[in-house]
Amino acid sequence: MSGPSPYFAFPGTAREALSFYQSVFGGDVRLNTYAEFGRTDGPGDAVAHGMLVGDVPLFAADAAEGEASFRAEGLLLSLLGADEPAVLRAWFDGLSAGGTIVDPLQERPWGDWDGQVKDRYGVTWLIGFEGSAL
Repeated sequence: MSGPSPYFAFPGTAREALSFYQSVFGGDVRLNTYAEFGRTDGPGDAVAHGMLVGDVPLFAADAAEGEASFRAEGLLLSLLGADEPAVLRAWFDGLSAGGTIVDPLQERPWGDWDGQVKDRYGVTWLIGFEGSAL
């Protein structure tokens, strides 16, 4: 295991969110429904467990009835130096589609690049890379 992987409880949008993240990061989406797990605390077609397997692994499910869904303040998912600059720029652009750029991807006084984007699902990402690579 290389480190913690986020597991989101979305308000009925886990399938959509994982597909969105797949479009940004690539990889494969794997889903299991409430019905497949024999759960009766939500719609049968709701996602009981889903994952994006690839360079940026993520887990997500639809929150069950009465459970809180994802929201966060003061939390950034960091992808600093996680890939080549061109890939990181593409991820920043992809995550910003339908989201909000909190701090544009830009060169900092010390010579590195970073920026923050809050995606359409409310997840804030910190993306950056070393040096002045374009």
